[in-house]
Amino acid sequence: MQHMQQPTQQHRIVVLGAGYTGALAAGRLARRLHREDVAITLVNPEPDFVERVRLHQLAAGQDLRPRPFDEMFAGTGVELRLGRVTAVDVERKTVTVAGGGAGAGEQAADLPYDTLVYALGSGWNDGGVPGAATHAHELSSRPGALRLRERLAALGAGGTVLVVGGGLTGLEAATEIAETRTDLDVALVARGALGDWLSAKGRAHLRKVVDGLGITVHEHTAVAEVAADRVVTADGTSLPADVTVWTTGFAVRPLAEATALRLTDAGQIVVDGTMRSVSHPDVYAIGDAAMALGPNDKPLRMSCATGVPMAWQAADAIAARLTGTKVPQVPLRYFQQCVSLGRKEGLIQFVTADDRAVDRALTGRLAALYKEVICKGAAWGVANPTSGLPTRRRRVVRHAAAAGATAEAMA
Repeated sequence: MQHMQQPTQQHRIVVLGAGYTGALAAGRLARRLHREDVAITLVNPEPDFVERVRLHQLAAGQDLRPRPFDEMFAGTGVELRLGRVTAVDVERKTVTVAGGGAGAGEQAADLPYDTLVYALGSGWNDGGVPGAATHAHELSSRPGALRLRERLAALGAGGTVLVVGGGLTGLEAATEIAETRTDLDVALVARGALGDWLSAKGRAHLRKVVDGLGITVHEHTAVAEVAADRVVTADGTSLPADVTVWTTGFAVRPLAEATALRLTDAGQIVVDGTMRSVSHPDVYAIGDAAMALGPNDKPLRMSCATGVPMAWQAADAIAARLTGTKVPQVPLRYFQQCVSLGRKEGLIQFVTADDRAVDRALTGRLAALYKEVICKGAAWGVANPTSGLPTRRRRVVRHAAAAGATAEAMA
C-alpha cells in the first residue's frame, strides 16, 4: 500500500505595509528563508511602491518613476495581497484585511500568521492646531502630495505658499517649491531658529540657499490657527497663505492602539534590539510604527535612515530564530542627515552615532548628488529585494481583495 506524503506545515510570515521598511523586510526574508516551509505575505493597499522621501518633488510637479510590486517581487515567492489592514488581533494571531477600496460593500477577511512584521508607518500630525486638518496640505502620503501638486498647479503668479515646520520635510518642501515655481512667494515658519540643529557650516549654507531662493523665514514662530487664506501665529500675527503646507512632524497610525501590544504614549510599539515586541514575541515592528533605542538609549527618530536598518535587523532576527542559528544584533546608529534643497543644492550634515551634528558638512551641488545617490540606493534596495536569489522557487502570487479598487497610501 502506497503512503501519501503529508504536506509540510508552512510557517506563515505576514508583513503589514510596503513602504521602505515593509518592502525591504519582505524581500530580505525571502532571501534569508528561501524554503518551501515558509510562506511570506506582504499586505499593502496600493500595487506599487511609494518613494516617500521624494513626495516633495511629486508635489512640486515632478513625475516619479513607477515601481510596481508585481515586478519587484516576481520570482521571490513573496505573495502580494492588496488591501487595507483594518484590525490586528495579537491573541488570535490574525489580521483583518479589507478590499482595496474604501467604499461600501468591500469585503474583509482574516489572515492568520505565525510571525507578524508590523510596518504600517506613520501619517501627518496636525498637532491639534485648529484649522490645520481642514485647510492645510500634507506631504506624508502620495494622495496628499498629489492634492498639493494640483493646488499648486492652479495657483497663479504672485500666489503665496506657506510651509509650516522647519525640520527636514519642511526645508525640502519649501526649497523644492521655491526653485520650481519662481513665480510664487514662498515662506517658511519655524518654531526655533532656521536649522538650529545643524553645525555652523550647515546653518550658513542653509541660510544662503534659502535667501537665494527668495524664501521668507519666520523664525521662533508657532502657528495657533490655520484658515483658508492665512495662518495666525501664537502672538496674533496674521501671515497670508493661499496654500499652507503642514510639515511639523508625523504620527503613528492608531491601529496598534486597539491591540494588546505594549506601546509608548505616542502609540509606537515597544521593541527590543532585534525589533521584536517586548510583550508579544511573535510580533516584530519596524519603521515609524516602532520605538527602538539607539546609542545612549536615545529613541530613534522617525526617518528612512532609521527604518531601513530596522527592517534588516528584524528580517535577520526572524530568519535566525526560524533556522536555529545565532540571532544577529547590530547596534543602530546614525552617520549623516541628508537634505535636498531643490534639485541643484543639498546639505549633508554629518552626525554622531546618536544623531547630534558635528562640525563636518557637505554642501552645494556635490551634496545634492550625494543625496540623490542615497535616494536611488534606497529605491534600488526595495526594487531588487532578493538580488542573487536562486531560481529554485520562481513564482509570484498577486492577490487583490477587491480587483480594480484603490485605497489611501500607506507609507
